[in-house]
Amino acid sequence: MMTSFVPDTGRLALVMLAAIVGGAVNAIAGGGTLLTFPALVGLGIPPIVANATSTVALWPGAVASMWGYRDLLSGMRGWVIRFAIPSLLGGLLGAVLLLVTPARRFDEIVPWLVFGATLLFLVQRPLSERLSQRAERHASVPDVTDDHDFDRAVQPSGRLLAYQFGVAVYGGYFGAGIGILMLAALGFMGFRNIHRMNGLKNWGGLCANAVAAGTFAVSGLVSWPVAIAMAIGAAAGGYGGSRLAQRVPQARVRQAIVVIGFAATLWLLTRT
Repeated sequence: MMTSFVPDTGRLALVMLAAIVGGAVNAIAGGGTLLTFPALVGLGIPPIVANATSTVALWPGAVASMWGYRDLLSGMRGWVIRFAIPSLLGGLLGAVLLLVTPARRFDEIVPWLVFGATLLFLVQRPLSERLSQRAERHASVPDVTDDHDFDRAVQPSGRLLAYQFGVAVYGGYFGAGIGILMLAALGFMGFRNIHRMNGLKNWGGLCANAVAAGTFAVSGLVSWPVAIAMAIGAAAGGYGGSRLAQRVPQARVRQAIVVIGFAATLWLLTRT
């Protein structure tokens, strides 16, 4: 059983502030983890504890997001079940791998995880636009059924499910950037509706993070004061960010996240 980190009151207030900013950024452009994780480490929270704690703290938000996409997954029970199995198994394996990773080894790995997540965030927008354009081209083809019927006809291949297992392992271990990995795979599978793809992506991430969060919660690795402060801050920031989403230029926010992500990578490497 591992002993979690308990910060003092001042650091706890800063944790909540970081979560508020991260929640707002997630609502505006996504990528809030690339802000909150380095912030937690910078406040003196051990990286492995920060990672496990943020997974637990952010899971309720994932449930709320998934609920918003529930109507788009109607009639896709087969997909939902098949996508859940590798997601649950992969998330569990990733969480177990994190638990058996020595803290010092994780400190050495985490800069590269942040770097990789930043690269994924960098390509997220152009890739999403490409998938949307592809969907529009397909929709303009005559003599085809609507997107809903077409998407329901797409069958999950064994290759995709194996890929999803690997993505879920990464998600259970660290997690930042798994959404774009799933969206890319679903787009190449032939899905047309980007919103339905987002629904399946959220479902896969929800399953992977559920078992990871549960594993971390019983492991003693989670700092519950930090998790509660993050959950409250992220909820407040998410609400405020949703109100500001149409007023703040997303391009500028995304550019700032990329800069912070690369700067955090350099800082974590220097720290290590």
